[in-house]
Amino acid sequence: MTDILLTAVFPPNLLEKIRSASSDVTIEHLSLVNGRWPDEKTTGAEILYARGAVPRPELAPNLRWIQTHYAGVENLKDTAVWDSDILITTASGIHAPNMAQYALTQILVWANRVPTWFRQQASGKWPGNRWEKFLPDELRGQTLGIVGYGSIGRELARLAKALGMKVLATKRDARHPEDPGYTLPGTGDPTGTVVDRLYPSEATRSMISECDYVVNTLPFTEKTQHLFDEELFRAMKPTAFFINIGRGGTVNEKDLIRALKKGWLAGAGLDVFETEPLPETSPLWKMENVILTPHVSGFTPEYDERAIDLFAENLRRYLGGKPLLNVVNRETGY
Repeated sequence: MTDILLTAVFPPNLLEKIRSASSDVTIEHLSLVNGRWPDEKTTGAEILYARGAVPRPELAPNLRWIQTHYAGVENLKDTAVWDSDILITTASGIHAPNMAQYALTQILVWANRVPTWFRQQASGKWPGNRWEKFLPDELRGQTLGIVGYGSIGRELARLAKALGMKVLATKRDARHPEDPGYTLPGTGDPTGTVVDRLYPSEATRSMISECDYVVNTLPFTEKTQHLFDEELFRAMKPTAFFINIGRGGTVNEKDLIRALKKGWLAGAGLDVFETEPLPETSPLWKMENVILTPHVSGFTPEYDERAIDLFAENLRRYLGGKPLLNVVNRETGY
């Protein structure tokens, strides 16, 4: 019998999906207060499905595998688990449809001058130069640059190509364009053939200089911290828009604010920030060429079901001695 401990609450139908992977498992639930592991709380579980904190290895002597509820693992990097031999897998891939839709929404909002719609409506009258003021940019023939060609970027690429956009992307290992991670059926670019051109990460500056829209989907690691800085923003077209749905720490926010004020780029759509929630004193709040949302692009009514579908598939693989999906590489940090 394999013991599974859940620190997330799921309805009975989703628990049945876990049990459907094997009849030879027991499922236990532990509620975490404020996402913290209780002091000195021990567990004999072999598998942990983690929504928040994880135990120190000495408190979980039988623990062999942790499946996280989210794609990011920043909360684990400063724990003893990170330096252990416990396998860690993530929920990467389940966010692709909703986050790609969010990024595409931002692109459409900027292309169609939607902020102007609302400002003009609030004024209570039409402008005399309405043709000029409301003139949209057609996306057909425009160039989209995706920094980080994972599952989200691949689904965005698929959607953008349907609109006639040229799609460029960066990938840490551009020699292998295929997607080795979890992919929802019918989504994304599993073989890496949708993208028009794939660049290595080192060529990010060169790539974004060609783009009309740049979407950042990068995770936060030592190598990606403040990757988007003055140098990169100066490399962008002054007519280009920057959209961040990756991690806030990948952007030097002071440099971004300066770039927006100086006109090095036309505007930005931001869902993540260096400090969350975004401080009330941030100039970003009052900038007309910025659209802000409070880190919601990853939310979807389908989240828990997709997460459990992935966990159930990984559970079948684990019990069958097969390689798991979305195994974290401690060296790259994701």
